[in-house]
Amino acid sequence: MHTFVFRSKSELDTLLFAKQFASNLKIKDVVVLSGDLGSGKTKFTEGILSFFGLENEISSPTFTIVNEYCKDKLPIYHFDVYRLEDSSEFYEIGGEEYFENGICIIEWGELIEDALPKNYIKINFSRDNENENNRILEISSVGDKYNSFIDLCPTFANNLGGN
Repeated sequence: MHTFVFRSKSELDTLLFAKQFASNLKIKDVVVLSGDLGSGKTKFTEGILSFFGLENEISSPTFTIVNEYCKDKLPIYHFDVYRLEDSSEFYEIGGEEYFENGICIIEWGELIEDALPKNYIKINFSRDNENENNRILEISSVGDKYNSFIDLCPTFANNLGGN
């Protein structure tokens, strides 16, 4: 498992980092976002969508479980599984079928961990105790497939101007 820690000093930092991060995403990539309410998960998703020119399309999928976006025949699926009781409900909606068909971004993915593919990127969001506006993003690979992707994360951060 490879890990990188990004320290965001603002919502803009989070958006810009996510946009850099998205530059390497492709079909079949799964990104799991974990963290408390208001920790930056949806803002990060907004940054990913902005890379694909979809920044004005984002809406919280909280009540629909999944929102689907498409740019240049690249489907992006944004899940919020917070309201699911367990992974059986994820299977009931055919959730695992999305993994092969596009980029999947799953908020609260730890709730359905047993339904996730064996390789994915996990990002834990937390607040910095010293500054309430700062966020700590711990980005790690689950399985070996994304080790090299995680190794690129310092470059993404450096492209923001010295984070």
